[in-house]
Amino acid sequence: MTTPDDLRPAPRRDLPPLERDELLRYGRHLLLPEVGLEGQRRLKGASALIVGAGGLGSPLALYLAAAGVGRIGLVDFDVVDASNLQRQILHGTAAVGRSKLASARARLADLNPRVRVELHEARLDASNALEVLAGYDVVADGSDNFPTRYLLNDACALLGKPNVHGSIFRFDGQVTVFDARRGPCYRCLYPEPPPPGLVPSCAEGGVLGALAGVVGALQASETLKLLLGAGEPLIGRLVLFDALAATFRELTLRKDPDCALCGARPTITALGDYEAWCGTGPAREETVAEWEIEPRRLAERLAHGDPPLVVDVREPHEAEIARLDGALLIPLHTLPQEAHRLDASREIVLMCHHGARSRQALAFLRRLGFTRLLNLRGGIDAWSREVDPGVPRY
Repeated sequence: MTTPDDLRPAPRRDLPPLERDELLRYGRHLLLPEVGLEGQRRLKGASALIVGAGGLGSPLALYLAAAGVGRIGLVDFDVVDASNLQRQILHGTAAVGRSKLASARARLADLNPRVRVELHEARLDASNALEVLAGYDVVADGSDNFPTRYLLNDACALLGKPNVHGSIFRFDGQVTVFDARRGPCYRCLYPEPPPPGLVPSCAEGGVLGALAGVVGALQASETLKLLLGAGEPLIGRLVLFDALAATFRELTLRKDPDCALCGARPTITALGDYEAWCGTGPAREETVAEWEIEPRRLAERLAHGDPPLVVDVREPHEAEIARLDGALLIPLHTLPQEAHRLDASREIVLMCHHGARSRQALAFLRRLGFTRLLNLRGGIDAWSREVDPGVPRY
């Protein structure tokens, strides 16, 4: 069994010195025997890569920069949206419409100008992941999708690097450290990805903003422990946090001897096409497109001739925020009991917030024999952006 002493790095003489102003800045760290002067110099000489400058990446980046980690890499390719501000505390109102990485760099430079922030404004994939990750001591996963999680897991295992994993949904969060050298990897826990659309995103299901802070701070704590070689990291342990009940639970994770990546006879020795493997790649998009209708096209259809029936599969509390006039509200979880209300001979357009739940509804109705079905691409959010700005966005 790995012990804290096994993880503590050997003393080094090539660590960067602390300047006088840094002694004051990090004074509360220096008082901790587990950190001290050498530990703080270790942090200054260390590096960490944060994938995602969003809900989890925000507290991660802020606390690692505040702690004095000398080199922090950020990976993202998105821009700041007003809907991000509820939880992505790296960014402010003035940054809306701006690159997340540019916004993050400005905030971190103000927080700690001695930290070097490296920006990777790109979508990670098999062609660039190994090169990007190779230059850092620890990788912290703040992504929000399965292809990226599997990509980071596999790349870290192949490179022999620890992967500080976190995820959040609604009021639930989880944190662990995947390190295939000393414990299980992500594939040991999840050998196969869930079917596309089965697990809703935060954009569909919602998330408590403060939950991102709790989980991101735990990831930052684990990252600092790994860089310091202090304490007992969450290798082989999964921490579950329930914000509604304010409870923490811990589950033991065991290495799968038959794991395709880190087992006794691995079959995964290189990175692959994770979008295709998770069922979210171009081939799926082309298939989905056959059953979708654009917002502007739906608006034309509703204004002329024989309009289709619009079925809204969101929850009633969402319909109170924004709705389409004339739409029939049938929440997705009630569809098995309410499908008899629908006329299979009439064309039906299914709608939700962003399009994921309505795709599930379409697949369910197809299994029941409905054939005249379409899904509103982008949901009511796209309708607001492209057709009627008077419909509130949320």
